Amino acid sequence: MSQLRSFAVASALLGVFVSLPAIVAAQTQTNRTPVLVELFTSEGCSSCPPADALLAKLDQTQPINGAEIIVLGEHVDYWDGQGWHDRFSSHQYTERQSEYCGRLHVDSSYTPQMIVDGTDQFVGNDAAHAVRAIQHAAQSPKIKLILSKPVVDAQKVSASVSSADAAATKKADLYAALVDPRDTTEVRGGENGGHRLLHAGVVRSLQRVGKLKDLGAGPVSFSLNAPADAKPAEMRVVVFAQESGQGAVLGAVSAGVTP
Repeated sequence: MSQLRSFAVASALLGVFVSLPAIVAAQTQTNRTPVLVELFTSEGCSSCPPADALLAKLDQTQPINGAEIIVLGEHVDYWDGQGWHDRFSSHQYTERQSEYCGRLHVDSSYTPQMIVDGTDQFVGNDAAHAVRAIQHAAQSPKIKLILSKPVVDAQKVSASVSSADAAATKKADLYAALVDPRDTTEVRGGENGGHRLLHAGVVRSLQRVGKLKDLGAGPVSFSLNAPADAKPAEMRVVVFAQESGQGAVLGAVSAGVTP
């Protein structure tokens, strides 16, 4: 996709997104169902800025009635040899995407790819599909996870997650992520060279911290290390439960490190 067309598409997609009927949430809405939206993206991909913009819009406006949208921007590393090294990229996210593609019967990994609650994948700049997928996911009962107030010690962020939900005995893994709510990069090479890219929910650390069934014995504590260039106090912690084998997301919770 040409550079000018790519950035024009971002505006067009968001216009479609905000014009879709019956999706605007009431300001006083409570008891929303958490929905995890993952975007596999790269600063080296000229088709990705519209998807990054869509992810940011979902995060900032929370426009889907009944849904608490929790976003994760996971930057893959397979674009890094094509004129620009994405400072947020990690092979870990490339492997996570590859596992999704195998389970969801996608021939090969691509960017931008959006995955909602681990079950519905589509091109990451497809706003209409994103709305449908999130609306559908918000109708599924979720395990209620409770996240303690994160504690910062230099570049380490610690917290614990708990649940009194009887469904927490399901066979699933617990993951914790440390996220930059917003990031910007002045790209000087590759397909996006000369452009300032805006990112949302950038995952800086992701690790499996236990099994869902562990919550039956009490809170599960964990620590995440922020990269040297990150500002932990400005970050966000996301914890989610996912069926073993990187299946459906059963519950998720998010909190700012500094409220």
